[in-house]
Amino acid sequence: MEITPRQLEIIEATGKILTTSGVSRLTIKNLAKEMQFSESAIYRHFESKEEILLMMLQYLRYNITLIKSSLSKTDDVEKDFCMFFQKLSKFFNANPYFAVAVFSEGLLDENEKLNKEIMGLMSMFYGYLQSIIAEGQNQHIFLPSISAGDLTMVVIATFKHYMFSWKFDKFNSDLLVSIHKMCAQLLTLMKNNPTQS
Repeated sequence: MEITPRQLEIIEATGKILTTSGVSRLTIKNLAKEMQFSESAIYRHFESKEEILLMMLQYLRYNITLIKSSLSKTDDVEKDFCMFFQKLSKFFNANPYFAVAVFSEGLLDENEKLNKEIMGLMSMFYGYLQSIIAEGQNQHIFLPSISAGDLTMVVIATFKHYMFSWKFDKFNSDLLVSIHKMCAQLLTLMKNNPTQS
């Protein structure tokens, strides 16, 4: 994905405004003020607020795709499960203001293009996790009494909770430690008990 350093700076500032003030405060005027730019300087790189948000989501999707492609699934589904979240947490730790783009339901109300981009992002995220969980069930490692799809929804909801907690702590807590703890707890919950099989 091609993105200039200035465009990246603008979408990072956009994420900061979304995080601190919400989508209602995201305007080109406020963005220019945040960056100490003129509004015309913003418009040299993007035609509209919508275009900035779309690029933010596309950049995030691109990076999650890179994370997925950098992972090689092994026979150890627990390791694969945790490694995905470890890589995600490293990305978000380095780029905290992108986290809000995934979990800001307010963006869904903006327009159909943003809605489609967020749904595509979440679908990719969901599909990858579900494949790991389904494999774990096939290997009798994860409990079979709940579908892989339902388990994936529980995992994503838990991840969102940890990300929200990190956001509310103003990104001061150690995300990598928190997500490592989350993975361990989720694996404990999902583990198959042979005596109940």
